[in-house]
Amino acid sequence: MSESLHIICPACQSKNRVPLDRLEAAPVCGRCKQPLFGGKPVEVDSAGFRRLIEHSEQPVLVDFWAPWCGPCVSMAPQLTAATTRLEPQVRVAKVDIQAHQDIGAEFRIQSIPTLALFHGGREIARQQGAIGANDIVRFAAEALS
Repeated sequence: MSESLHIICPACQSKNRVPLDRLEAAPVCGRCKQPLFGGKPVEVDSAGFRRLIEHSEQPVLVDFWAPWCGPCVSMAPQLTAATTRLEPQVRVAKVDIQAHQDIGAEFRIQSIPTLALFHGGREIARQQGAIGANDIVRFAAEALS
């Protein structure tokens, strides 16, 4: 029997067990039948963020941002480009800290944009400031090595 990972569905938040050898084969959610990976960051609220961090067995790269932040808005296309390279090994998510101030306060986000990489339910790396797609991918890879 092959090893597998618990992957949280970005559409319905249900937990899916995906065999590692099927991760690259465009898996869909067992409940809602939506793709588990869409090539773009998943926008999550406070509950969705907690579910991703606490229940996903894959690393989760989170962009803490706000819609009024110029550097955040300019980095968004770079994050999308990086997502296409990071998925399915890394889930990429976005948290609007203006709308979800509880998350920003809990993780002491003092400057945006801030990227934080979570694995095993805890933060393992953080990067502040707008960076390009190659740097986002490199940040994740170095933190996970």
